[in-house]
Amino acid sequence: MTRHAAGAFDAKTTPLPADDSTGGGDIGRYVLDKQYHGDLEATAKGEMLGAGDPSKGAAGYVAMERVTGTLHGHTGSFTLQHSGTMEQGKFQLIVTVVPGSGAGGLTGIAGTMKIIIANGKHSYEFDYTLPPSSE
Repeated sequence: MTRHAAGAFDAKTTPLPADDSTGGGDIGRYVLDKQYHGDLEATAKGEMLGAGDPSKGAAGYVAMERVTGTLHGHTGSFTLQHSGTMEQGKFQLIVTVVPGSGAGGLTGIAGTMKIIIANGKHSYEFDYTLPPSSE
């Protein structure tokens, strides 16, 4: 059975030194530090790569974040994989639970997350499943 979770989150990105081995000057690296609230009460740590110029409406990013906390009473952790682009100021974003990444009470979790940014605030909608033994 698919379940739905929603809430807000706070996100902080910290630039990392450039990696000269990539050969590209416009690839930025960042540490992610998030705090989820609502149906998912959790912290998340991860890393993001980004390129382009968001101020001109064109950019892309990929990221991985490890989420640790409680989701509808199930305590554990899982990893989210992000892939996003912006073209002419319009966003396309896919955030998916990495298969096999669930641990503890979130072992076997699968799902997708929608990130909403409105009026400078971040929120999420998370549709997920857990194996019957975890429900």
